[in-house]
Amino acid sequence: MSHHDQLVRFLFQQKDVRGEVVQVQDSLAQMLQNHNYPQPIKQLLAELVAATSLLTATIKFEGQIAVQIQGDGPVRFVAVNGSHNQEFRGMVRLQKEIQQDDFKSLIGNGHMLVTITPDQGERYQGIIPLVGDKLSDALEAYFAQSEQLPTRIYLATDINAEQSKAAGLLLQVLPVDADKAKLDFADITTLSDTITADELLSLDSETLLYRLFHQEVVEVFPPQPVRFVCGCSREKCESAIMSLGKDIVEEHIAEGKLDITCDYCNTTYHFDTPALLDISRAF
Repeated sequence: MSHHDQLVRFLFQQKDVRGEVVQVQDSLAQMLQNHNYPQPIKQLLAELVAATSLLTATIKFEGQIAVQIQGDGPVRFVAVNGSHNQEFRGMVRLQKEIQQDDFKSLIGNGHMLVTITPDQGERYQGIIPLVGDKLSDALEAYFAQSEQLPTRIYLATDINAEQSKAAGLLLQVLPVDADKAKLDFADITTLSDTITADELLSLDSETLLYRLFHQEVVEVFPPQPVRFVCGCSREKCESAIMSLGKDIVEEHIAEGKLDITCDYCNTTYHFDTPALLDISRAF
C-alpha cells in the first residue's frame, strides 16, 4: 500500500488527544482525470476529499458520509461522499465565472451540510453556516457545534500537470477530563502549528508524527487505504431511466437515443433504441 493513499490514526499516551493524518495522491488523480475542472476547483475538491476522509475516521460507524458545501459564489456546490472503509467520490457544480481562487471567493456566503447515513440506525444531518476564510475553519466550527469537541485541522494540496496530492492532519480532544484535555490540546496544537504544507504533503505519516511530536509518546494504529470508488454502473442508469416513467422513455425511443453521464467520474452510458425498447418492455 502506497503511503500516498492512506489514513493513519494515532493517540497520545499521556495526553487526552487523538489524531489522524491522511494523504491522497493516485486515488485523487483517478477522480480528477476525466474532468476539465479549473485549477482552483481541483484544489477545492482535493481539500474536501482529505477533509471528508478525516471526518469519516472521527465517527465510529459503518456506513456513508456526505459533506456538501453550498454557496452563492462561483461554486454552486461541492460534495464529497465517503464511507467508513475510506472509499470516496466527489463532484463540483459551478454557477458563475471564477475571479479569485481562495476558498471564501469560490464559495461566497453559504453553509456546510454533513449527512451521516449508518448501515444500521438513524440518519443524522448537521448544517452550519460557513465561517472563516478556509475550509479547515468551517470544519473546526462544525466540530465545535455538533460534537462540542475542540478540533484542529490542517489541509494542504498540490495540484499540477505532473501530479495531484492532498493531505490533512486532524487533532481532537478526548472527552475524558475536560480541564486536563484543554491543557493537553493547547500543548499539542502549539507543536502542530509549526507544520508546513510541504511536510504534510511529502513526509510519510511516521516521519511527520516524529518530527512534530517526538517528545510525546504516540501510539500509531495500522494504516487504512483510501480509494476512489465511483459506484456508477449501466444497471444503475437503467434503474434511473425506469424511474423517469414510460412516457418519457418512449419520447427517447422516438429520438433514438439517451445518454447518461455520471457526475462523479464523467463516464457516459449510451442507450440506443433497442436498449430503450428493452427497458420500456419492463413497464
